[in-house]
Amino acid sequence: MVLGGASADKASPSGRFAAFSFVDRITKIEGVARVSGLYTIPRTVSHFPVSLVAEAIGQLAAWVAMSAVGFTHRPVAALAGDTRMHSLPKPGDTLELVVDIESCDAESITYKGRALVEGRLVLELQDTLGSMLDIHEFDAPAALAADFELLKTVGRAPGAFGGVPSPDMTELPSDRPERIEATLAVPQVAAFFEDHFPSRPVYPATLLLYAQQQLAQRLAEAAAGGPVRVSRITNVKVRAFTAPGASLVLSAEQASPSQEDLEPILIKVGASANGRTIAGAKMFFAPDSGEAA
Repeated sequence: MVLGGASADKASPSGRFAAFSFVDRITKIEGVARVSGLYTIPRTVSHFPVSLVAEAIGQLAAWVAMSAVGFTHRPVAALAGDTRMHSLPKPGDTLELVVDIESCDAESITYKGRALVEGRLVLELQDTLGSMLDIHEFDAPAALAADFELLKTVGRAPGAFGGVPSPDMTELPSDRPERIEATLAVPQVAAFFEDHFPSRPVYPATLLLYAQQQLAQRLAEAAAGGPVRVSRITNVKVRAFTAPGASLVLSAEQASPSQEDLEPILIKVGASANGRTIAGAKMFFAPDSGEAA
């Protein structure tokens, strides 16, 4: 089903459906098998973390998942087996989003997806699973259904996203050059909580991944002796929600890639709260050709 061709001409100024929403329009829905959409990165933002491209793909999948179950449940926590970064999008670029849904019910959704800019591949998601939870805990079903109808018809005007603050991190002392630890102060108040989520604010896993990537980047550059770019992230697991105002301990530690890995540098990252592991991933780095993610 190819959806209507009209387009909105006025951006949401703030609040709901603005601060952390990365689908401007759903252009095509093929049952519960494939969905395509668009998102334009505002020219006014200075930086768009590559983790937010993965967020856009996940949000597109979430819209179809919520619709498929009558807006009774929504996917929240995610496991991503393999994320591949090919290039870094720029402010002003329009992301062409495509999601292939492998299964979807009131328990979970499994899917893969990709983002392109002018036909050029930017990012691929493989082996992604989202757990479906009671939608009433996070948002109002009627409001989400109305948002979905808007996206399928005129869409929303690009430009509502105002950027995200840099992670507030403080490095911890360490005598191990192959490992970095830092505390991450999750803001008590932030615009993105208005979208993520209105009824239960949760620190986005993709912003946590962005903070972890910054630590990993430092270790990888030290190991390479020069600029590097993250080319692949695997084994992303988020085990718990992080509330506003929380304090997390992030870690990044150099490890040895396997013989099957093409990238020369592997950094394992983690996050803990009150001594309990809440998230982890493996980040692979290669020499930077000029478009570091």
